[in-house]
Amino acid sequence: MPRRNRYQFGNLELQKRTKGPDVWIFRYRDRANPAVTRPAITLGTTRDFPSQADARRAAEGLRLQINSGLPLREAVTFQGLLDRYVSEEIELGELAHTTKEVDRSRINSHISPKWGKCLLKDVKPYLVQGWLRKLPVAPKTKGHLRGLMYRLFEKAMLWELTPIERNPMGLVELKGVSKRLRAPRILTEEEFVALLNQLLQPYRSMVLLAGCTGLRISEVLGLRWHSVDFERLVMVVKEGYARSQVTKLKSEYSEDELPLDPDVATILLEWKRLCPESSGDWVFPSPRTTKPYDSSSLRQKMLKPAARRAKIPGSIGWHTLRHSYRAWLDDSGAPLGVQQKLMRHANISTTMNVYGGAFMEAKRKANTSVVQRVLAPNQSK
Repeated sequence: MPRRNRYQFGNLELQKRTKGPDVWIFRYRDRANPAVTRPAITLGTTRDFPSQADARRAAEGLRLQINSGLPLREAVTFQGLLDRYVSEEIELGELAHTTKEVDRSRINSHISPKWGKCLLKDVKPYLVQGWLRKLPVAPKTKGHLRGLMYRLFEKAMLWELTPIERNPMGLVELKGVSKRLRAPRILTEEEFVALLNQLLQPYRSMVLLAGCTGLRISEVLGLRWHSVDFERLVMVVKEGYARSQVTKLKSEYSEDELPLDPDVATILLEWKRLCPESSGDWVFPSPRTTKPYDSSSLRQKMLKPAARRAKIPGSIGWHTLRHSYRAWLDDSGAPLGVQQKLMRHANISTTMNVYGGAFMEAKRKANTSVVQRVLAPNQSK
């Protein structure tokens, strides 16, 4: 008769060290090799977890993993759920790299300090709603935190840490979560040209491409030459590059064929003749590393100083260029459906969706209209 698997709590041990602080060790039985000495996992030092209670809370995520699929015999803390989410979804999951980093930051900065020590069953929707409403962050950030809490409870049900029922975070109501603290900065066409005039290559081509296509900066940095078809005057965005990692695109709608205006193509071809070689075939490789640049460093050391030299008021960032492109499209009279396709949004609104798919020529016409308005005055000087 096969031996029945029992729920195991594991054991905490405090190991003495001759140098440095003592270390907390978590031991458990490996069901695949029961005869083997129990595996040991180092949780951290006594500086990290001063008391046994602190170490026990830190081990809860591991305990939930080793008992996956077995009925729970002990109340689960929210920190245990967070630890398992970090382990399985952030460290080993298939989320985009930037999403993982943002999730980790939100957990460490907001969710864990507030809810980590609570039992999972005690994290009630009305308490979460009250917390979010009083939290001193932007409304949009509150919406993202609610979304992450919702996802955490979905995982809790998947992992059978809580009964499968309606997600309680679906009851949390927040008003104005889509509102911004301030309106996005929109460059005028004259300001954009003034910004370009303050830049040398490759930065000039980076800003030109972002402002004349609406690409996100991660997509600009992740662009490879083989994705740019100069004969057909199109390019396909397939991936991004952020925080030294190749990243997935924001959504399936982001991977689309985009028109390349002839004037923009000419400037890119000029840059291609000067571009350093790289094994990754990158359009914008750093000559020092042969890998794409870091967007944050570029913003601080290149984009903002250039804006100051161009006497552009206010603070601008990479997304300013995407917002500006969207505004220029709107001002050019481009149909909403075409705008949606050029911006590669999954949804802008129901009204926009009724326009359906935009043909390449319609997208090209709208794109060229913006590029000509932006570049023509500069070329005539």
